[in-house]
Amino acid sequence: MDVFSAQFWSVLLTIIVTDLVLAGDNAIVIGLAARNLPRENQKKAIVLGTCGAIVVRSVLTLVVVWLLRIPGLLLVGGLLLIRIAYKLLVEEKGHDNMKSGDSLLAAIKTIIVADAVMGLDNVLAVAGAAHGSFFMVVLGLLISVPIVVWGSTIILKWIERFPAIIYIGAGVLAWTSSKMIAEEPFLKSFFEEYIFIKWALELVIVLGVLFAGRMKKRKSAKELGSS
Repeated sequence: MDVFSAQFWSVLLTIIVTDLVLAGDNAIVIGLAARNLPRENQKKAIVLGTCGAIVVRSVLTLVVVWLLRIPGLLLVGGLLLIRIAYKLLVEEKGHDNMKSGDSLLAAIKTIIVADAVMGLDNVLAVAGAAHGSFFMVVLGLLISVPIVVWGSTIILKWIERFPAIIYIGAGVLAWTSSKMIAEEPFLKSFFEEYIFIKWALELVIVLGVLFAGRMKKRKSAKELGSS
């Protein structure tokens, strides 16, 4: 992929936005995992744990990129990503049960394992946005993960102050899912022939996810207010 092309920057921007929106939660885990350590070891745990998390997530994402080349899995991945985009809008995440490590190695292990488990949605979203490019996966992660870790507080404050950021992120995920579905090998020729149907699919999925998420949040807010 040519680094001077519009496609390169579009894919890279999609990966970075996806990581920033989905991984803010993971940054909290990193902080919580190191909270019981002596102050001099907290920074070590965060740095080493983050490096380990980047390596693990890169490997997982590259595996998923390879798996998405298997016929049918791009369609399945796109459908799963629609659900992830919807859950981003409606789910409230908590970390009350998050355990911190009592030793440096325990904290590092907790950070790596927790990030790998919580980052599965990120892995699928980034793999879908990368269009099969291993280089784009690694480049996107190298840029976005450090931003998330060291800028997590700022990112979370922005999301709380400007809730529209979540909707933008969910829209990007929904759009990525529609592109994955349209690029499924046994569907690709159909969508290329009838391009207007592809555009309609993208519009329906993006607006459908945003509308369903908005309605669910309103319903939850009403139920909370009446209880």
